[in-house]
Amino acid sequence: MNRTTCLLAATLAWVSPVMAQAPPAAGLTPAQMAARAKAQNVPDIPFDSLPNFLKMPANIYLGEGIGVATNSKGHIFVYTRSQATRLFEFDAKGNYLREIGEGLYGFAFAHAVRVDPQDNIWAVDEGTNMVIKFTPEGRVAMVIGRRPEPGEPAPSNAEPYVLSRPTDVAWDAAGNIFVSDGYGNSRVVKYDKNGRFIATVGTRGNGQGQLNLPHTIAADAKGNIYVGDRSNSRIQVFDNDLTFKAIYDQVGAPWAVCITPGPHQYLYSSNSFPDNNNSQLQAVTGEIYKMELDGTIVGKFGHAGKKLGEFATVHEIDCRNENELLVSEITAWRVQKITLHPKGAK
Repeated sequence: MNRTTCLLAATLAWVSPVMAQAPPAAGLTPAQMAARAKAQNVPDIPFDSLPNFLKMPANIYLGEGIGVATNSKGHIFVYTRSQATRLFEFDAKGNYLREIGEGLYGFAFAHAVRVDPQDNIWAVDEGTNMVIKFTPEGRVAMVIGRRPEPGEPAPSNAEPYVLSRPTDVAWDAAGNIFVSDGYGNSRVVKYDKNGRFIATVGTRGNGQGQLNLPHTIAADAKGNIYVGDRSNSRIQVFDNDLTFKAIYDQVGAPWAVCITPGPHQYLYSSNSFPDNNNSQLQAVTGEIYKMELDGTIVGKFGHAGKKLGEFATVHEIDCRNENELLVSEITAWRVQKITLHPKGAK
């Protein structure tokens, strides 16, 4: 990377200690080495997966499991790509309740769903370049971004209210909105609670504060912002003003990140098996890491595969309960309910 000596020193000072790295494994291809997490000898956390958790009504099917989130009642929201992009709601036991936004102009190619502290439901649609806020009752309350007209060219420069294939959304305690404006603009945008532009950070690249496909985003209780910089295989941490703080680059490519609530918060990150189904990468990806907020690795669980308890391209994680997670998967067309048993980690 092209950095000055002082910037490099500052970056290294902020990188948190993690597990010791193992030497390159014999027999791995360059692609496998690039996809494998740097951290090795990480304790495994035992876990269970509940079979047949979501109950779909007759003649309604999940497509790609793109997004999953829960509200304060434990209701589950699943954002899926099938014949059409659809947003479903289930109760805490996985029973189907309703569809939200059927036929909505802002739905074209699902990317993430999140629920804020007021139980509003937010859908991030990569295809329409929009972030859509629904009330708990399912009414549209706010939109950020705009669906382009057919044939309309993308702006030559990033603009405050024009998104380009956005990927995720998060909030701080004041209700400020943080959008990872991922595939097109490689930036994070901060808006106030009413959707007014405040600040932005990021240009495409691999330097400190640069991003290459910010794919997922989360905020901690102090308002720090954690960005899954997927194509750079790292998590970048920014303060609430979007000033760079730290890089965590030991846990592979962060397809999905999630931060637990409560007084002791944890960060989960999935080094997902890519959805290109490259069989060479299956042996070195698929695991999910549990970390302290300073980047220290607590443990990991899972591996790539399509059986119950295996992970087929995890795309979003809900971690409202530290040891009871929901994970949505692209290539297995499902959502799994995972229960961790951390006292049995080894």
